[in-house]
Amino acid sequence: MLPFRFHLLDGLPVSDQLVKAVQRAVLTGEMASGERFPSVRVIAQELKISPTTAHKAVLELRDAGFLATRPGAGMVVVKPAGSSREQLLSQLAPACRDLIRQASLLGLSQAETLEALRRTYSEQP
Repeated sequence: MLPFRFHLLDGLPVSDQLVKAVQRAVLTGEMASGERFPSVRVIAQELKISPTTAHKAVLELRDAGFLATRPGAGMVVVKPAGSSREQLLSQLAPACRDLIRQASLLGLSQAETLEALRRTYSEQP
């Protein structure tokens, strides 16, 4: 089982979705710094995706500072220096774009959309 949540969405590149899922898990503390990261082969098998796609995502995560290579341990999770509230908020961007798209299709204004969001948020336990 992978140490992060991943739900495949149509229309978005799988490697981008994988990168965002891991970034979210690291930024929210779901995955801790120093935690061993699964191999490309394990990710590909678990998610039923191409190893090339998994490898692309891992390289992007490494280049972005979310993963590092440790001798004898392979890839480990790293919380990038300067992780900020802005990075956490950026994780919501895809869901916000989808909400805006849906609201537009329904003919709702920004104020009406925000009201719907406030109502839904207040209903959460």
